[in-house]
Amino acid sequence: MFIDTSMALHAPDIRFPGLGIEIQNLPSGFTLPIGNGFEIHFYGIIIMMGFLLGYLMACHCGKKEGISADTLMDFLIYVLIFSILGARIYYVVFSWEDYKDNLLQVFNIRGGGLAIYGGIIASVITCAVYCKVKKMKFYKLADCCMPGIFVGQILGRWGNFFNCEAFGGYTDGFLAMWIRRAKVYVGYISQDLADHIQTYDGEEYISVHPTFLYESLWNLVCLGLILLIYRHKKFDGQIFWTYLLLYGLGRVWIEGLRTDQLQIGSTGLAVSQLLSGTLIVISIIVQVLMSRRSASHPAG
Repeated sequence: MFIDTSMALHAPDIRFPGLGIEIQNLPSGFTLPIGNGFEIHFYGIIIMMGFLLGYLMACHCGKKEGISADTLMDFLIYVLIFSILGARIYYVVFSWEDYKDNLLQVFNIRGGGLAIYGGIIASVITCAVYCKVKKMKFYKLADCCMPGIFVGQILGRWGNFFNCEAFGGYTDGFLAMWIRRAKVYVGYISQDLADHIQTYDGEEYISVHPTFLYESLWNLVCLGLILLIYRHKKFDGQIFWTYLLLYGLGRVWIEGLRTDQLQIGSTGLAVSQLLSGTLIVISIIVQVLMSRRSASHPAG
């Protein structure tokens, strides 16, 4: 059978029909002429850019806390290592069915599978240990790093865009993103998405919520809010707990839209939604208590 692919070859990989935007060829990376070719993924480049710009933001905030750029660089080297490790462990634990029969794939980070909450948990533990060893105040170091984490997350979600992942369920709204079906891992295509396949230029597309974009924009708003709060900071730890509150508020609803949720066994409960909701409650309670204590024991 002869199949005319001339139209499909020219079909865009990504469309935003409501915005009138089309991206013809969306690469996930590029190949260096080393050996048989060494592929560099844009996801990794974006993550590293996020760390770098996050470090610069932390240096800016560190001036307020009396923490030097050298100290922050020393600390962030450890964070870089352990946050990636934590993000991988978190992902594997809640995706164990995908790895239990092929344990070597646990170590294949290049194959994908990092969870931001795992990275955050590992970073907090790293901060606590580092402060213990260096005899620093945990909340001062944590406070100056939180705006930088938002910077990293703003950029990091665009790595998901290049990988055609971390999208939501079906929508035909103004911001709907059409992704060429052949670009998407089949496990991320829910039945609802499959039932609403769109056709354009001879190619099939899924029409999804661009949740990577929602979260990136939400983090941008949160960055502005947290920097504003930083200018009027009342007690150490306020920025740390405000970060957990703001990020949790966004993630608890955005996660509900996604089709690639990490879930707790067969319960159908999304891990990130449950964790976000818990952190929202804890952060509110802690900040109320710390604010009262700060008011009753003013500095000086």
